[in-house]
Amino acid sequence: MVEDCNDPLAQAADLFCEEEMDTDKIEESVKEMLIAIGEDPDRQGLLKTPHRVAKSYEELLGGYRMDPRALINDAVFDVAYDEMVVIRDIEFYSLCEHHMLPFIGRVHVAYIPSDKVIGLSKIPRIVDLFSRRLQVQERMTRQIAEYIDVVLNPQGVAVVAEGLHMCMMLRGVMKHDARMTTSTMLGVFRNEISTRMEFMQNIGRGATSLHI
Repeated sequence: MVEDCNDPLAQAADLFCEEEMDTDKIEESVKEMLIAIGEDPDRQGLLKTPHRVAKSYEELLGGYRMDPRALINDAVFDVAYDEMVVIRDIEFYSLCEHHMLPFIGRVHVAYIPSDKVIGLSKIPRIVDLFSRRLQVQERMTRQIAEYIDVVLNPQGVAVVAEGLHMCMMLRGVMKHDARMTTSTMLGVFRNEISTRMEFMQNIGRGATSLHI
């Protein structure tokens, strides 16, 4: 069977890595980097730094080792419900693929079922699947929306992400309070302004401010 190259599940599966992360190679690379910046990797404070960095990458980049096809399991249910489902303020942590510096924030997700709903805990897992890898916020936002759209075939999906980017705060323009908002609207959220406005009102109601 030839997989559809436009299928977000197939695209995500292409990024799925079954092999364990090569932490030994990461440790060696960190040692070389410490030497390159003028540090001594053998001094007491840095002896375990390469190991710590490698272990942290296993967690921060864990999305590469989450199987997008197995993620859902049996958590899609037939339910006679056709009103908006909103999951707000899902925390995410990612690494910018341009500088490998963190960007963090919150994702708000909504969908209007056709005849299926998904277990509540799966939505944050979908966010982790796409955020815990080298990313750009624009692509991450669309990937989350398209994945849910394929899994549930709902009337529509909406995703809004708000992020604070360390590559903008710690280097370059150094704008500490600037944040980025991205959105993807599919189905009725794109086609019907009243539906889109209802979603925006839902996520704006008592929204939590982003802080570092």
